[in-house]
Amino acid sequence: MSRTRKRTLATTGVAALSALAALTLPLTTAGTATAAAPCDYPAQQLNLTNWKVTLPTGSSGSPTEVKQPALATFSSSPWFTVNSKCTGVQFRSAVNAVTTPNSSYGRAELREMTDNGTENASWSATSGTHTMTFREAFNKLPNDKSHLVGAQIHDGDDDVTVFRLEGTSLYITKGDDTHHKLVTSNYKLHTVFEGKFVVSGGQIKVYYNGVLQTTIAHTASGNYFKAGAYTQANCTNSSPCSSSNYGQVSIYKLQVTHA
Repeated sequence: MSRTRKRTLATTGVAALSALAALTLPLTTAGTATAAAPCDYPAQQLNLTNWKVTLPTGSSGSPTEVKQPALATFSSSPWFTVNSKCTGVQFRSAVNAVTTPNSSYGRAELREMTDNGTENASWSATSGTHTMTFREAFNKLPNDKSHLVGAQIHDGDDDVTVFRLEGTSLYITKGDDTHHKLVTSNYKLHTVFEGKFVVSGGQIKVYYNGVLQTTIAHTASGNYFKAGAYTQANCTNSSPCSSSNYGQVSIYKLQVTHA
C-alpha cells in the first residue's frame, strides 16, 4: 500500500473518532447545548408546573420543601426521583422521616399550586369542576403498621378523602372514616391503577380504573390536590426505626384540570 493511501486511512480514522466523541460529550456552546435526558428529573416525567414537593428530609418540624422554578430540575434519591426504568416518579418516605408540625407521619408528596407554582392552590367544592387523574402503584409498605396514602384531596383544615392502602386492602376514605369504601381486599404491590377525583356541585366522585366507587358530599373551600407517598407509620409503631423501613409509591401519570 502506498504511503499516500496509509495517510488517507489514518486521517479517516481520526475523523471518525472525533465524530464519536462529539456524540458522547455534552455541547456547551451557546445555542447548541444538549437537553437533559428525560430520566434526570421528576419534572421530565410529570408536568410539575403547578406543584411543590415536601420531602421526608430536613430539620425537626421543618421538612425540605421545593417549589418552582427549582422543582423543574430537582431530584432527591431515593425520596423523589425518576424510577429505575425511567417510566415514572418514585416517592419514598421512611418511618423515621422529618414531619410537618401538624402530622406525626412523614411524606414525599406533591401539593397542588397555581400561577406556575408560585401560589398555593385553594378552590371551592361548590364552584366549577376540579379533576385530578393519576396512574400509580404502591411499591412498598412500612413494617408492622403497613399503611400508606397515595393521593388525596385536602381542604383548609384536614384531608377530605384519600386512596389508602392497608396491607392488601385498598380503601377510599371519607374524613376520619379510614374504611369508608373498600376498593379491593387483594391489592398486590406494584399493581398500577388509575384513580380519579372529580369535584363539582358540592360532591366528590371518586373513581378506580374508570369505575365510580363513591360519591362524597363536600361543600368546603380551601381545597387542593396532593399525590405521592404519605407513610402512615413512624418509629412508635413500626420497626426498625431507620430509612430501610419505608412506604413507597410510583406515579406514572398526574393531570389536574379546573373548569
